[in-house]
Amino acid sequence: MTLAEMTVTADSPVQERLYGVCDYYDAESLLTEAERRVLGRLRSFLDETASPLLADYWERGEFPEQLARPLIDLDLMEPAELTADGPARGIFHGFRIFELARTDASLATFYTAQAGLFRTAIRMGASAGQQVEWMPRVVDFTLKGAFSLTEPGSGSDIAGGLSTTARRESGARGDSWVLDGAKRWIGGAATADVLAVFARDVADGQVKAFLVDRDAPGVTLEKIHGKTSLRMMQNAHITLEGVRVPESRRLQNVNSFRDVAAMLRAMRSDVAWIATGIQAGAFEAALRYVKEREQFGRPLGSFQLVQEKLARMLGNLTSSLSLVVRLTGQQAHGIYRDPDSALAKMQTSLLMRETVALAREVVGGNGITLEHDVARFHADAEAVYSYEGTHEINSLIVGRALTGESAFAR
Repeated sequence: MTLAEMTVTADSPVQERLYGVCDYYDAESLLTEAERRVLGRLRSFLDETASPLLADYWERGEFPEQLARPLIDLDLMEPAELTADGPARGIFHGFRIFELARTDASLATFYTAQAGLFRTAIRMGASAGQQVEWMPRVVDFTLKGAFSLTEPGSGSDIAGGLSTTARRESGARGDSWVLDGAKRWIGGAATADVLAVFARDVADGQVKAFLVDRDAPGVTLEKIHGKTSLRMMQNAHITLEGVRVPESRRLQNVNSFRDVAAMLRAMRSDVAWIATGIQAGAFEAALRYVKEREQFGRPLGSFQLVQEKLARMLGNLTSSLSLVVRLTGQQAHGIYRDPDSALAKMQTSLLMRETVALAREVVGGNGITLEHDVARFHADAEAVYSYEGTHEINSLIVGRALTGESAFAR
């Protein structure tokens, strides 16, 4: 029996699995039945409601806002049926990202902006009292936030180059801070209630973090136009001019860039899951196409060169999924190391780039149109390849761990 036959044979166990052939080594078996049911509900929503809208909104460069509330209402961040004995497991969170990304990278980025970036800022940066106040509202999306770190002149060099300033003032208005500077590429800022802004304290030179109301006086948001990747995701350029924030809105546990780096270490695995999910989406779209398309009187999938490309794509995807599943398992045991998450982001993104290129190849000229989905994955992969640490930055983090020598520019 061929692999293709396995995916369509009625009595095959592969058909009963949620992820089928794109999860070749059955990592899904690590999920509980309850976790699979929640992910199944997400799958139904994505297939039936979201997917028909994606090509049109991607071409328009707009986010389909009508999907936001139904997606939130699925209760995916901490589903009630999974949290009776504590928080939902890391492997569930990983597959939730995988499921979103195999449908669309912008949807995955939209959701993880809240569930990953902003939630991590509160979970790791807020004091115990602040968490009691804010975390329930983060989980149910009644407090929507945007992680605002990157600046116009500093991406990879944000640790040393962060130039947004925070100046503390005490007086008639109470104990407060005044922020000045700019942030760029901030996803979800336009629909956020608050911006988690990272700024350098002029008094001690250390990085602090603040929750800034999106519509506070002195805050200006501009949509970034002209993108050729993640076109549905709305990224903003933010200008901060004399923005006043009370001390009570400062994240009390962020007192240096080391604290920010700890957040990035925890979040980088999310991006590796996105890169893996994009591979799954591109692979599945390409596989559908070559099984339906005929050339020279034969199915396109019957040609040797096409099958070789499909095998390479599946190998890349399987390697990536195995890597992120193992990383997530380590993190579930409290093992968070910079080179671990850096290696995962670096390698899954590198393999993603090849996988989406191979998918575009096998779909031929139709691979540059939105009709067959491959073009969307192909373009969106470029943004994911760069954000949360470029290939070069992550490779240097791994290289430093291997050699004990830092190769970062000084």
